[in-house]
Amino acid sequence: MLIKVSSSFVGYFYSHLYSILSSLMPLRIANVLSFIISFIVFAIVLMILIVLFVYMFGWGERKIMGRVQLRHGPTYTGPFGILQNMADVIKLLTKENIKPDNADEPLFGMILPAIYAMFIFSFAFIPLTSSFVGIDTGVALIAVFLILSLMPFMIFLAGWTSGNKFGSISAQRSVVMLLSYEIPLILVVAAVALASHGFSLMNIVKAQSGMWYAVLMPIGFVLFFIIMLAELERPPFDLREADNELIAGWLTDVSAPYYGLALLLDYTRMFLGTLLISILFLGGWNGPVLPPFAWIMIKVIILTIFIIIIRASTVRMKLDRLLRMGWLYLLPLSIINLFAAYIIFAW
Repeated sequence: MLIKVSSSFVGYFYSHLYSILSSLMPLRIANVLSFIISFIVFAIVLMILIVLFVYMFGWGERKIMGRVQLRHGPTYTGPFGILQNMADVIKLLTKENIKPDNADEPLFGMILPAIYAMFIFSFAFIPLTSSFVGIDTGVALIAVFLILSLMPFMIFLAGWTSGNKFGSISAQRSVVMLLSYEIPLILVVAAVALASHGFSLMNIVKAQSGMWYAVLMPIGFVLFFIIMLAELERPPFDLREADNELIAGWLTDVSAPYYGLALLLDYTRMFLGTLLISILFLGGWNGPVLPPFAWIMIKVIILTIFIIIIRASTVRMKLDRLLRMGWLYLLPLSIINLFAAYIIFAW
């Protein structure tokens, strides 16, 4: 089984439920039922964390960008504008859901929920502490990035099924951009796996108990941070938001409810990206005095603030320069980083 019932959050509930249910029903039924209930509990707790992060990130991004750009940001709706996101959610959900006549139904309506479900599933492999993990497997790193590798294909489908040539062209541009960073991403991840002697995210965090990989592999850390910005379509790599030429990218034809889902997807991707950076290069939940969960959240929040500041203070890159950076600079540097990791950790 992929589940290590002795070490995971799911396993904690599994072992207790199994001991109770096994006395009330046949062992095989108790086994399946206790696992299902345990995973549902894990999913509920995880969704609460995601929704809380998404809401606070949306509010914090507006306030920080307002401060950087000498604006107030949300102010009037609730204390310090904290309820502005709730008002926007209500506004988006109460608007009519309009679909283009030329859209490929029902694929066009399914693609955004499918993308979001894909990202939610990847959270099951990511540990927030040594015990809070859904699926603790030795190939968690491969599983997460295998799921993320489907993103270019999903984006292409989102633009192509809209029936709008502008949305389709924008999706193709996004796919070209993402593919230019996939190879450097794989090489950087391979260097981390080489340094930790495996693909277990748990072992990667344990291997950084003495020194973070951000210190031992500074080139890999910078490369991974830049690549994650591109994967998350964050500035300065947000070609989807090139309003003067693409309107709104592959989301041009989505109406208000689906646009709200797209915003939720963006912020969920941000949570996932900052968690991966924290786990792979910043020691995960390792830290003194404070609880493990507090440490990983502190690292995620600091990374998030830094990413917001980058958005507020940089300009969007042109596609040709972006591709040139991916193929001519990031790819050679990622190869150098992989060889350096081999010499240092595996020679």
